[in-house]
Amino acid sequence: MADIILPFFCYMNYQETINWMFNQLPMYQQQGASAYKEDLSNAILLAAHLGNPERKIKTIHIAGTNGKGSVSSMLASILQEEGYKTGLYTSPHIKDFRERIKINGQDIPETKVCDFVAGNKAFFESEQLSFFEMTVGLAFDYFAKEKIDVAIIETGLGGRLDATNIINPLISVITNIGLDHTQFLGNTLQAIAGEKAGIIKENTSVVIGEYTPETKPVFEMVANKLKAPISFVQDEIYNDYPSDMLGDYQTQNKNTTLATLKKLEEYFIIKEEAIKRGFLSVASNTGFKGRWQQIKTNPTVVCDAAHNKDGLEVVMKQLVKQKHDVLRIVFGVVSDKDLAEILPLLPKNAQYYFCRPNTSRGLDVSILQSEANLLGLKGEIYSSVVEAYDFAIDESDKEDFIYVGGSVFTIAEIL
Repeated sequence: MADIILPFFCYMNYQETINWMFNQLPMYQQQGASAYKEDLSNAILLAAHLGNPERKIKTIHIAGTNGKGSVSSMLASILQEEGYKTGLYTSPHIKDFRERIKINGQDIPETKVCDFVAGNKAFFESEQLSFFEMTVGLAFDYFAKEKIDVAIIETGLGGRLDATNIINPLISVITNIGLDHTQFLGNTLQAIAGEKAGIIKENTSVVIGEYTPETKPVFEMVANKLKAPISFVQDEIYNDYPSDMLGDYQTQNKNTTLATLKKLEEYFIIKEEAIKRGFLSVASNTGFKGRWQQIKTNPTVVCDAAHNKDGLEVVMKQLVKQKHDVLRIVFGVVSDKDLAEILPLLPKNAQYYFCRPNTSRGLDVSILQSEANLLGLKGEIYSSVVEAYDFAIDESDKEDFIYVGGSVFTIAEIL
């Protein structure tokens, strides 16, 4: 009797599938700049191979240096509360790859990931698609097949050349512009704004969360050229709805969300009660983590994924206002971070627990400690994030305050 050849998905389980995706193909989260693609040709090719699922769904496209994950999750929570079947695509994930792709807060099933890779693996390999391109294709394909009402699509980084930028959204949103990922987005605010403005589409409303004198003219020029109605959130006053997102910086993200909802009234009915419930239930509705997230009391422990100058600046202002006997900071970063920009933002009156996040991009902890010491930031080196965190807990009294941050990889290891 001839041997039976089993289908691919019968012998590659979820973990094996994820390992293949992570290890075989470029992924910015692991490799950094070498995973960044110079054009959208692969994304367009994959979409065509899949039957252009992105054309079968309504989308809202969100870019920005900081806040895009928060705004995406707030919008998704509110739309869910109104009863719409809502897709949410974000990156990076914190614990499990499936966090990137959700419908009504539920991660994509493992079987859907396995079957998608199984059915398209030969195409992925022949076209040398990146991890991010595959993941975007998976999201669009899943959302279309599940017949969602709307999808919130967050860019990975940049905008113009981001693999998500093959969609024609109902609305484009740009939260803010800061100096991050300068190795491929440009080293000026104007250049980065130009890349983010690449998500603006012809005759499609665009909402700008925050602008600076350098970035506003860039947005206006692109919007005018494309006849895209543009609104600037920081010029308006909005209701301050209570929310389970507790970071001080969430005020601006809530305003950006409200401005986007106003534009969405053309397409969806969204009542006041859904807005109130949605803001209060972002974490439970979407599984959103790692933004001024309190994970323990006595001592108080808060983690936050802020990792660039603009993000850390706001978070550190909130941190120094916290009541405590001793402030303890568990801190680890990736190697492409500009320490000269971020370390001066950290408080000197804290006990530091320096560590290296468990990723190939993690910065050598001895370099981190050495640079920190030059700025008067004192602390010991630990072999892992978990060890650093455990020592911080063991050495704390109940009135102390522990902050864990520096990278999404750092907080992932203690969540």
